[in-house]
Amino acid sequence: MPDGSIFKRCGCRHPETGKPLGNDCPKLRRPNRAWSSDHGHWAYQLELPPTAEGRRRQLRRSGLSTRRAAAEELDHARELLGLAKGDRRRRTEIADLLQAAVRTKRPLPEVDRIRQRLRGDGPLADMPTVTEYLTGWLTHLAVDANTQRGYESIVRVHLIPHLGDIPLDKLRTTHIRNMFAAIERRNDEITAAKASTDPSIRKTVTGVRTTGASTRQRIRACLRKAINDALADELIVGSNPAALVKVPADRPQPIVWEDERVQRWKATGQVPGPVMVWTDSQVVQFLDYAAEHAPDLYPMWHYMAYRGPRRGEACGLRDSEVRLHRRETTINNQIATHGYTAVQKPPKSRAGNRDVALDADTVKVLAAYKARRAAWQLAVGDAWPHTGLFFVRPDGKPWHPNAVTQRFRKLIRKAGLPPIRLHDLRHSAATIALDAGVDVKVVSEQLGHSTTTLTRDTYQSVTKELHRNAADAVAEKIKRKRRGPRLAG
Repeated sequence: MPDGSIFKRCGCRHPETGKPLGNDCPKLRRPNRAWSSDHGHWAYQLELPPTAEGRRRQLRRSGLSTRRAAAEELDHARELLGLAKGDRRRRTEIADLLQAAVRTKRPLPEVDRIRQRLRGDGPLADMPTVTEYLTGWLTHLAVDANTQRGYESIVRVHLIPHLGDIPLDKLRTTHIRNMFAAIERRNDEITAAKASTDPSIRKTVTGVRTTGASTRQRIRACLRKAINDALADELIVGSNPAALVKVPADRPQPIVWEDERVQRWKATGQVPGPVMVWTDSQVVQFLDYAAEHAPDLYPMWHYMAYRGPRRGEACGLRDSEVRLHRRETTINNQIATHGYTAVQKPPKSRAGNRDVALDADTVKVLAAYKARRAAWQLAVGDAWPHTGLFFVRPDGKPWHPNAVTQRFRKLIRKAGLPPIRLHDLRHSAATIALDAGVDVKVVSEQLGHSTTTLTRDTYQSVTKELHRNAADAVAEKIKRKRRGPRLAG
């Protein structure tokens, strides 16, 4: 089809096989074989000159709203190819431009611009800047809403201001390192301004936060993915400069609320670090208080404190995945928040889908909760919503993760306990398990970590009892080997 063709496509699939019907969908045509006016979308196809390596290829674009739009773009592509006349090299270059535009979902190049560039012997393509590329890249991402928002924020706040004017193919590791250096300098400025004795200077950074280590990691990951996509679309060639830049993974280490730290917090109000965990005694104190003052949420918090699921995993625990007779739950669902909207979805990684064994105490707590939940359902009657979730509100509706967090914070303050985040119940569960001598591999699988390295790096620095036991074991071994006390002199 050297002149190309125009046709309709749709997304219908075979009801039994699930395979796309393509042009065989019976809804695409009327009985007289004319195209249906209310089903499918328009597309065109055009045979392109072979690649520089001699491979055959076609230009195909679908999703066009009208036949006229498809015909105009097909004519546009033919006109561009016609500019090269008998120059095989230039026809191949124009075909490359057409293919790149369709792959990246951009408009075809302007005819006048290509005609003007053909008068010289330079390259035909205009390489987009980082700003132009990232702006288009964001509109075609196939990710969930939370990830989309995160990428959009990173692009707007960090990548475009620091790298936006650089042509995409000219982006180098030096540019990316300079961006992170500038972020560090800005962090220092914010920190200094917040510590200033001048109120007017402090006011300039009111509500302004520094860019932490985890955010810097996400900046690098976002840029790396964007460039990988450009490489996959053959928009640029070579290596990914973002993959060659190392960003320190300064993950905050959990700190245990030991007695000395609690006393200083009570005296000064200062919290030693961003990630704090309770001792086993503090966990017990909290759960006892929660059982009395928040009986509707106490079972969920008990489950989190003992077995360490994430907040969204506890809120999204399915009723069918709680098998008390086998002392086991299966985590294969979570409730995430997109802004404030709660959305159910699978865990974010393969390791997140896991079976979690239950201890006898947790089984008793969850069994008692099921009985209480049945009483709630009986009281509500036919209005009870059947959500399929295990932990629900007294009216049967799902718990919003943010509401669980807010209740947790209020209860801690009322109980007079040192502050931790709700997520830190998970850290407490891991720390107590390691202190109890549970193998790190078992703890890692319980938490849904992808590797034991993350578990070791995050938790073992806070388990002092393990280090004391190790020190005593070494001393005891040496002591047994000694035949007697050494004599001085």
